[in-house]
Amino acid sequence: MILLDGKKVSEKVLADVKERVSGLKKQPYLVVILVGDDAASKIYVNNKKKAAERVGIRSKVIELPSETTEAELLDIISVLNSDNSVTGIMVQLPLPFQINKHHVFTTINPQKDVDGFHPENQGKLLTGIEPYFYPATPQGILMLLDEYNIPIEGRNAVVIGRSNIVGKPVAQMLLNRNATVTMCHSYTKDIDDIIKTADIVVSAVGKKIVRCKMVKKNSVVIDVGIFRDASGKLTGDVDFDFVSPSCGFISPVPGGVGPMTIASLMYNASKVY
Repeated sequence: MILLDGKKVSEKVLADVKERVSGLKKQPYLVVILVGDDAASKIYVNNKKKAAERVGIRSKVIELPSETTEAELLDIISVLNSDNSVTGIMVQLPLPFQINKHHVFTTINPQKDVDGFHPENQGKLLTGIEPYFYPATPQGILMLLDEYNIPIEGRNAVVIGRSNIVGKPVAQMLLNRNATVTMCHSYTKDIDDIIKTADIVVSAVGKKIVRCKMVKKNSVVIDVGIFRDASGKLTGDVDFDFVSPSCGFISPVPGGVGPMTIASLMYNASKVY
């Protein structure tokens, strides 16, 4: 079994981004909007700001109170869209209940949408056209596979979870790389039998779902889920201790997909159009 070390690979990606940024005539400028007081969101935003500073990307965090209206947030985004010095905009999720995230994604200029959530970017991905930006987590997953020279073409891939942020885009990206992709979700029947057919498993549901008898020998298992178990320990969708002996490759939690998401976001933020 080989551990897919996202922390190590992310360091390489960030070094490449820093070199790229140093050679640009225009310094990238990333603006992150945080609405509310969610503790986890504040940690994520702080990590993104630190990563931006490290690679030479100018960054700013706009913190808004939890009672901010959707109209107020959309007005701020419109101003940032019009500001030619701003090259990247992202809005940290989750948002308060009164704000429709889809309205937010649609308002961000797709050429500044470093999260890759705008319908234009998602639509281009679906139709096989190069989007301005790929979603950070799916892109980070493919970067990880490529770094370990894991073939995708012709492989059977099973994606568990159908979110617009991870599940759907990673499935499409694998399909665009000529994998045969099966998507599983809460209504999927006989999910255990489907997972057993997979050469590549990507799980992104946020609960313990992939167990030892479910995976094919020497398969590649990518764990996107991250949450705290009953004891408070950070864990993921995969029962790591029992699944790992059967795998060819497996990503840990933490230290797998998480660092790759940050590195992928910095890669996107370094693309100045």
